[in-house]
Parts: sequence; C-alpha cells; structure tokens
Amino acid sequence: MKSVLQIAAAISWLCMVVVGVIGSDGIGNVRDADDEISLLESQLVVTSPSQLLMVPLTLIQAAASKGAVCLDGTLPGYHLHRGSGSGANRWLIQLEGGGWCNTRRSCIFRKTTRRGSSNHMEKVLAFTGILSNKANENPDFFNWNRVKLRYCDGASFTGDSQDQSSQLYYRGQRIWQAAMEELLSKGMQKAEQALLSGCSAGGLASILHCDQFKELLPGTTRVKCLSDAGMFMDAVDVSGGHSLRKMFQGVVTIQNLQKELSTTCTKHLDPTSCFFPQNLVSGIKTPMFLLNAAYDAWQVQESLAPPSVDLSGSWKACKSDHSHCNSSQIQFFQDFRTQMVDAVKSFATSTHNGVFINSCFAHCQSERQDTWYAPDSPTLHGKTVAESVGDWYFDRTTVKAIDCPYPCDKTCHNLIFK
Repeated sequence: MKSVLQIAAAISWLCMVVVGVIGSDGIGNVRDADDEISLLESQLVVTSPSQLLMVPLTLIQAAASKGAVCLDGTLPGYHLHRGSGSGANRWLIQLEGGGWCNTRRSCIFRKTTRRGSSNHMEKVLAFTGILSNKANENPDFFNWNRVKLRYCDGASFTGDSQDQSSQLYYRGQRIWQAAMEELLSKGMQKAEQALLSGCSAGGLASILHCDQFKELLPGTTRVKCLSDAGMFMDAVDVSGGHSLRKMFQGVVTIQNLQKELSTTCTKHLDPTSCFFPQNLVSGIKTPMFLLNAAYDAWQVQESLAPPSVDLSGSWKACKSDHSHCNSSQIQFFQDFRTQMVDAVKSFATSTHNGVFINSCFAHCQSERQDTWYAPDSPTLHGKTVAESVGDWYFDRTTVKAIDCPYPCDKTCHNLIFK
C-alpha cells in the first residue's frame, strides 16, 4: 500500500459529519461527514470479510429504567469480544465516534440514523486495528476483553437532558454510566489493566471521561486513556471565522452540557471552550495518550475549510488532495499544525502522558489496520502507532513523538478524496 491512499468516492459531497451547519437562511442544513470518511476508509480494508472478526451488538437492557437511551429513546449498545489467557482480566473500551448534532433539526435527522438510534445500528461490526484479536495485527491488546461502545447521543457521551417537544433524548452521560455498570458486572470490576480509548468524537469522549473511568476501577488497576483524532482545535477557518467553535457552541447549548463539563475548566472559561480538548487535557489526572494527525482530515474538511465559508470553492481541490494546495494554503495548514503542537506542550511535560502527532492528512489511525499495525504502517522514530501506544501503556519507554512539518514524513497513509 503506498503512502498516499487514493480513494475514489462515488458520492460528490465529501466528508461531512452529521451536524447542522447554519446556512444563509439561518436554518441548519443537515449534512453527513464521518460516514463519508468511514466509507472511504472501508475501501482500504485489504483483509477478506471472511477473515475479519465480526462481533455482535448487545443492547443494554438495564438502560431503559435509568433513562439511558439514544436520541430516539431506543436502547444503547456495545460489541464485546472476550479476552483470554493473560488478557482475561484486561479491558479495552473503545468509544465510537461520529460527529455531533448541534441544532434541533440535525438532532432530529440524526435519530433516524445509526448515530442516534440502535434500530439503525449494524448488528455486527468488524474488529480491526486496536480491536483485532490477532497478535500479528494488535500485539499488545489482541487477547484483552475488547469493547466498542456505540455512539448514539450526539454529544460525545456527555448530555443529560431532553427536548420533549421534539422527542429527543440527550442522555450521553447516562449511557456512559449504564454501559460502565454493565461492563463492571461482566468482569471489568476485576480488571488488572484497563484502557479507555476512542476515535474522533469518541476521542473527545475519552478525554471528557478519562478521570471518571479511573474512579470506577480498583486502585490497584493500571488505568490509562487514549484519544485518537480527538484533539479538536479552536482554530480560525479560511474566512477568518471559527466554524468549529460555532458548531460546538450549538452542541453545548442544545444539549445543555454546561453542568456536565469540567468544573475546573468552567470556573475560568465559557462552557463552549470547555468542550475543546486544548482546554482540558492538561487538567486530566489519569495518564493519557494523544494520537493525532497534525493535518487531521476531518478538521481540514469541517473546521478549517467547510463549504459554508469557502463560498468560492477555492479550497475544494486543496482539501480533497493536499498535492493540489498552493503555497499559501499549505502555510495555512502549517499554522494549524503549530497551534496543535503548542496546545499539547504542557500536557506532554508529564512523564505519565504520551504523544504521537504525525504530519499526515489522516483521521482515526487506531481503528484502521493499515495505520495501526501493518508492514507499511505510518511510523515516528521508527515505531508504528501500535508499538508507540504499547510502549507508553506498559511503561516500556516514554513516547513524546511529534513529527516534523509536511512534507517530511514519507510513511503517511493520507486520505485523498476524489
């Protein structure tokens, strides 16, 4: 597989998560992005479906009585593949990603999808990358109890309110609690080692819930957290505005998240700022690993140059394929990388924390086999993502890997949208 993965997409509207973007009419236009990235990434699976580990969906029956329900009121769910041997009492929880809904309209749409209703979730999922059960694909975690917690609340497992008039249930915090209670009862309370991970919106959720996860487990348990592609930056977009701040403000407002966010943060900053990881990570007490592409493909598409601010379309070719960017556009991306690197400097000074920021145009590198652990996987300092995470988790060595700026890294698996 070449360092640049060219992916042909039949769908012309690229990469937009299920969010409401305010149009000129002031009404949220429902568009869909993580699904498009997932579609493109699924074309990268080189393993035949018959060789993939397919894990069934389990609904949390006890959740209903606790009001821990998806946006549409259906039961939340998870996929669990049991550990064995030395991994029998080790647990890895992967929080699913999938954007957010930030307007009533986008949340109403979302509850008709797998991101808002278990009625629409896949009944089985392939476990690859960090969830694989093969030692040659996932050397440190292959025989652990591995769980994928499905995402159906629209606010990174954080809300605890509802919109009665629209029959919308914003219950992400309750889903988190109900899922943890169920997994504890299934053996996680005896965990010797545990890792909370997540990708994208799930990577943000891993940051938001990391210390809570630690508190659930015995003091003797080694507990750490991994955020993959969760370092969403409060960045300036190509028009000089703050598209992602506007989106996050909608999420925080519509789901009334103020009371659920870090009080350490909200004492000093507004609630929307306290949904941004850059204002949270240095305050997390539990050891954490930040895995991120410096030119995160989702943020390029949806935060830096979304169609709502690129009215002339001058960024369309560049954000679809970075080789089509001019020098000023590349410099804009370099400034974004600098902002991300600066944001993790304080976090990285802790000996307990780990960092892997590679200068790639990618997203969610722990879930894909080709970017997690494969013969031609991306590397930093000679180590793959899987090796770096494992070295950090097991204290084999400190990992503070920050890449030089584009285009120096020749090991990237860049996402290119056609």
